[in-house]
Amino acid sequence: MKKALLIIDVQNDYFPNGKCQLYKPEVALNAIKDLLKDFRKQDLPVIYIRHESINGTFFNPNTDGVQIHNDIKPLDTETVIVKHYPNNFYETNLQNKLVENGVTELVVCGMMTHMCIDTTIRAAKDYGYKLTLISDGCATKELEWNGDYIPADTVQSIFMASLNQKFANVITSTDYLFYQYDL
Repeated sequence: MKKALLIIDVQNDYFPNGKCQLYKPEVALNAIKDLLKDFRKQDLPVIYIRHESINGTFFNPNTDGVQIHNDIKPLDTETVIVKHYPNNFYETNLQNKLVENGVTELVVCGMMTHMCIDTTIRAAKDYGYKLTLISDGCATKELEWNGDYIPADTVQSIFMASLNQKFANVITSTDYLFYQYDL
């Protein structure tokens, strides 16, 4: 099986001073940096997803907020796919890129857990990929429903619990990096 790292929407608008700041995005960024270093060292494919809004309030084209965070800037040899919807497969060439590269396993991280991560994990499962979701490599935000506010850490836990085992193997970056060499 050939695996690839899928980094979803790690863009400036999700960080402090951005238009849609998430809860502790720096924690996720640090985990992603470690994963990225490992994938590059192994010369495995890295695919970035960059969301551009269509008439949105953030991720607007030609703004600093839409750019991938500079700490994980893509190399010229790495793929960047632009999307407009939460499902990274919808109206993109992601599936074609994965097939071209012989990828059968995805290690997924990025932002927002409750939206694009959740949607893409479920879609990737439908395509038959073996999935590992890096829990500390994802970030979300507080949500409001029916007048109740759900803290971001609760949102994160609920989505990780609902995706674990049925859709993906949900583990931390430390466990992923340690156990892949301990087999």
